[in-house]
Amino acid sequence: MPRTSVQGIEIEYAVQGDLRSQRPLILIRGLSTQMIHWDPDWLKALVDAGHAVITFDNRDVGLSTHCTPPHPKSHYSLGDMAGDVIGLMDHLDLPKAHVVGISMGGMIAQRMVIDDPERVASLTSIMSTSGDPGLPGPTDEALKALMKPPARDRAGYIADQVRNGRVFHGPSEPFDEVAAAQKAGEAFDRAFDPAGVARQMSAIQRDPPRGAALAQVTTPAFVIHGSADPLVPAPCGRATADALPSARWLLIEGMGHDLPRSAWPEILGAVSALTASISG
Repeated sequence: MPRTSVQGIEIEYAVQGDLRSQRPLILIRGLSTQMIHWDPDWLKALVDAGHAVITFDNRDVGLSTHCTPPHPKSHYSLGDMAGDVIGLMDHLDLPKAHVVGISMGGMIAQRMVIDDPERVASLTSIMSTSGDPGLPGPTDEALKALMKPPARDRAGYIADQVRNGRVFHGPSEPFDEVAAAQKAGEAFDRAFDPAGVARQMSAIQRDPPRGAALAQVTTPAFVIHGSADPLVPAPCGRATADALPSARWLLIEGMGHDLPRSAWPEILGAVSALTASISG
């Protein structure tokens, strides 16, 4: 995979499709997850719909730089992570791109459209939040899964990821335990750094509420959420959509804090319709 230097760190990334002839679409992952967590069929569907799809590892996960102290970038914000994406766009010579973020990735995408609106052709925020006061938090079970001390060995990590995946999964379709275990093992072997995940969590916690700033954004937007999300409840997505003046809202019944294959037609259709409606 190619790498580029951005803001004093290295970003691992991949491009599928043709940046010269297709609509550039950047996908931003959530807390602790790596670019390999995007399903290959999901990526192919986006390319087939006319996108040049850019995926990458956020700082502190995967094969991008892990900002372990005394690294000068060990204390950072969601704004810094948004700047990583802007730097990647500069490297790819993209003055503007469509941006899709899930969970923490949605927060990063929101920060991009707040801080650098001229660089974002459209925003799709999925299973995320504006971070405003008064919004509901995770269910007790989801919070317990999120805050459980990480396992240090491969078998324990896989077991935790399968257990957490089951908690976060909605009732729209059965949970695939075998696939979850396989992906967890692949992720562990590629990069395992609980301290890096903790630094990402700190960046989320330090970011100020975004609702008031989102109210000034005119970028075309779609906000998508699952009705059964136990980690970031649906009212958090609704608040994000309400804050964005131009946002369309899509609530997917039975979807939890994941991207079940049964929800793909609605989500992919929404993203593709939004990006295709925008020229330039």
